[in-house]
Amino acid sequence: MIRKIFIFASILLLLSLPAFAQLTKRAPRRQPPAKSPPPVDKLRIAMDYDNDGKADFAVFNHATNKWNIAKSGGGTISQQFGIRGQDYFVPGDYDGDSIGDLAVFRDSEHKWYIMYSSTSALVTIDFGLSGDEPVARDYDGDGKTDLAVARKSTSVITWIIRKSTANPVTTANVTESTDWGFAADSTCPGDYDGDGKFDLCVRRAATTDTGLTTFITKLSTTGLQESVAWGLNGDLIIAGDYDGDFKTDYAVLREGKLQTDPLKWLIRRSSDTTAVVVDLGITGTSYNAQNDYDGDNRTDLAVWDNSTATFTIVNALTMTSSSFAWGVVNDYPIASYQTR
Repeated sequence: MIRKIFIFASILLLLSLPAFAQLTKRAPRRQPPAKSPPPVDKLRIAMDYDNDGKADFAVFNHATNKWNIAKSGGGTISQQFGIRGQDYFVPGDYDGDSIGDLAVFRDSEHKWYIMYSSTSALVTIDFGLSGDEPVARDYDGDGKTDLAVARKSTSVITWIIRKSTANPVTTANVTESTDWGFAADSTCPGDYDGDGKFDLCVRRAATTDTGLTTFITKLSTTGLQESVAWGLNGDLIIAGDYDGDFKTDYAVLREGKLQTDPLKWLIRRSSDTTAVVVDLGITGTSYNAQNDYDGDNRTDLAVWDNSTATFTIVNALTMTSSSFAWGVVNDYPIASYQTR
């Protein structure tokens, strides 16, 4: 279940392809085929508030309801937005300008509040029902985050997506006939086939505590189903492209039994299916905050520690680490919004 904004006092716990115009005196007789735009890390763009190709450090302060952002290109943003205890964080690029927009989903009103970075306009959209889980991603590949909710009934998960290409409401029922999307499953959308469109994905619990959970994905390229066994019951889902091949990797975060135990990151690289296991963070005080903070097109392992109000980032390729102090104790790292 996606983490909701809450008061720590009671619980500690998203390019335009630059025009590639070639000036020549004479146009060729046959124009070359149009080049496809390069893939982009849309989860990074959701957290890139200055369009410099790097995710920015962002925390939410519960006392003031403010998003406090340290931009990697320099400068800061402090914006009151959302209500603690009522809203879900749903950052994304809803206006398609390659800059992250501040956004929340208010469950009690089933309303989306979005501040477009392109105009600074506040947009309010009634979409979904109370009790829905917001799963806003770019499902049509147009470079804009689509409004989307996952609705659980007694037996299935219904994904309702408002595509930004034409703005219809389309419903895809994840049914038992495909052995995918039972109500007890967890949602984990990602671009697992690397086509620039997010895929519907659920994770199904194992029948035993020692058995592996199964990620079941409907690939948008082929419409086929992909099933991957990874992680244990109780692990958190930490989607990201850790190997830089522009495909989402199946990845989980395992908390320790003790509050002082390390957090264990278990990543299955889509490029070669090898496993990467890294200890980063402390079970009782750290929140995962993975994203691409250095602009190398790879999701970095990252945590924000509540005891020190500090981000620690580990590059997934070199395994070198760095830290950045930002926020205050009992803030919440916005990058943790996609954790299930």
